[in-house]
Amino acid sequence: MKTIEKDVVIIGAGLTGLTLAYYLKKAGKNVLLVEQSDRTGGVINSVTENGFTYETGPSTGVLSSLEIVELFEELHDKCELETAGKQANKRYIWKKMKWEALPSGLISAIKTPLFTLSDKFRILGEPFRKAGGYPDESLAELVVRRMGKSFLDYAIDPFLSGVYAGDPNKLITRHALPKLYALENNYGGFVRGTIAKYKENKKHPQPNAHKITHEVFSVKGGLKSMIDALTLEIGQDQLITSCRQTKINPVGKDYITTFTDLSGEKYEIHSPKVVTTVGAYALPDLLPFVDVRLMKLMSETTYAPVVQVAVGYKKWNSIKLDAFGGLIPTIEKRKALGVLFPSAIFKGRCPEGGALLSVFIGGMNKPEILGMSDEEISQLVRDELRITMKVETEPDLLRIHRYQHAIAQYDIKTEKRLESIEKVEKDFPGLILAGSFRDGIGMSDRVKQARTVANQIL
Repeated sequence: MKTIEKDVVIIGAGLTGLTLAYYLKKAGKNVLLVEQSDRTGGVINSVTENGFTYETGPSTGVLSSLEIVELFEELHDKCELETAGKQANKRYIWKKMKWEALPSGLISAIKTPLFTLSDKFRILGEPFRKAGGYPDESLAELVVRRMGKSFLDYAIDPFLSGVYAGDPNKLITRHALPKLYALENNYGGFVRGTIAKYKENKKHPQPNAHKITHEVFSVKGGLKSMIDALTLEIGQDQLITSCRQTKINPVGKDYITTFTDLSGEKYEIHSPKVVTTVGAYALPDLLPFVDVRLMKLMSETTYAPVVQVAVGYKKWNSIKLDAFGGLIPTIEKRKALGVLFPSAIFKGRCPEGGALLSVFIGGMNKPEILGMSDEEISQLVRDELRITMKVETEPDLLRIHRYQHAIAQYDIKTEKRLESIEKVEKDFPGLILAGSFRDGIGMSDRVKQARTVANQIL
């Protein structure tokens, strides 16, 4: 058995764990990153095949935090940030067998067939509507109360399908979209809050706030290039992959992390601090010493199951791909959650004159799709693309990727989950529970959380 001393052990080499290890190493800490898989990056991975470069997990991120902007600045010589073209601002919504552009301004909002006439007038009255008083109000309840049912059905529902693969009736606003909740809670409404925040930011600008552009981003060559850059910076001497039977136990003021590597070699790592970045479902085996009741509140986090299908065409002869993609509302009763157009917003993702699509199916409203065979999913995707994208030709590439625990859901169980995390960290100083079941699910959220944890440790 190998016995090693480290300052910090990090469990999980996804984006959160990699970013945390990068900043801790940069500050002089002796860290060890422990990963169950045979590679780093978690669900983030890019593949180049037959002239197509596609993502097997998340397709894009958003530059919505200063932390992710700064990370790209630091890694600029090892991976190149790629922001989407202007067409990424355009989003389609499927309604009555055709795509309709989501309104981007007042005139388009008035003209759009997505919302009913009564709800358009209701939206105009939103600034004068009273704030709600129920802290655990769902997103569906909030939106219907302030904006109307058609706005829920054809704006919020498809947006949440694209981000959370979730159900707006079950997602709790203050946890799932805290900034939206704050607009009403702090300022009395969405319009009032937006205006007030704009004035506040203009009067008291945050340092480097101009860098937070909210642009859609990827990385040249695919998101894996960012993962490879972080992995290179951390170094192989501070990273072990293909780890099995990983467990953590407190001993005195330290923690002992044990695991077995691919060759069968056993390790015992002593460290004063341990950070977990794995999914909540993996915590019971990892932390056997935690109170069963508290562990139950964490480990029973709901996750949306998602199937992501990369579909490529060497010659594209169908509808014009002039947007980020199209989202499909639940009310339209289709099998797909949405179709993204990666080749329309990033260069070099497909052969000249071709197209690369990313189709998402499953989610909280269609979990059974995860259990379908490859043949069934392949046929389902072909059928959906024939109807929604008017595609008659067979794809030159179709790759299926399943994720049982794709996206953590910030539902009614979230408050108890966060309380249990706080209690465990208080009872066991030096243990930090990170990951996407708290502090947000996007890539910007993951990098921001990692920086916060790094600062906490340092």
